[in-house]
Amino acid sequence: MTRPKFLPYETYREYPAGEMRQRAESFRDDMRRRRTVRQFSDRPVDRSIIEACIAAAGTAPSGANMQPWHFVLVSDPTIKHQIRIAAELEEREFYTGRAPQEWLDALESLGTDEHKPFLETAPHLVAVFVQKHSTAPDGSRIKHYYPVESVGIATGILITGLHWAGLATLTHTPSPMGFLNEILGRPTHERPFLLLVTGYPAEDAQVPVIGKKPLAEILTLK
Repeated sequence: MTRPKFLPYETYREYPAGEMRQRAESFRDDMRRRRTVRQFSDRPVDRSIIEACIAAAGTAPSGANMQPWHFVLVSDPTIKHQIRIAAELEEREFYTGRAPQEWLDALESLGTDEHKPFLETAPHLVAVFVQKHSTAPDGSRIKHYYPVESVGIATGILITGLHWAGLATLTHTPSPMGFLNEILGRPTHERPFLLLVTGYPAEDAQVPVIGKKPLAEILTLK
């Protein structure tokens, strides 16, 4: 049995209470600016910016520190086109048959449909995969614990990082998404979690008029 190893936690940084409050409120206000967009510019974005945000996502906590995520950064126009074709096929079946009317009614206020031009227009797509397990050097299987929850946390950090860097994002989840394994050459023990579209918003980009629940509705104090 492997004995745990520990070292002093020297990277923690404490702030005075007033500064903590200011930082928290500033972060809250900045995140309130974040919106999901569906109209992207084709302006290029240095790939190193996306890579830095993915590296930040890789610092997320995970069950037993298994880090059950894999990110595929897609910038090649040919591959983006393939993804769009496959995604729109699934979306067409969703909107014209698979989706219950209640779901379609919920989406109506967002103005979404089966057409996904942003998958080609935006300079980058990040395909996020959940790894059910990994393989040890001896070929044995290593089970991953809480993989979906762990990847969800990492994806949240990625979205926040891209916003912090000055980019817009869109979370896209066609169902099913198995075509991503085939197009991107990922193994069967990885399951697509979502497609994250990122880049600059189009100059004429618009967002739906929606609201967010106030703090009183999402917080209970005990």
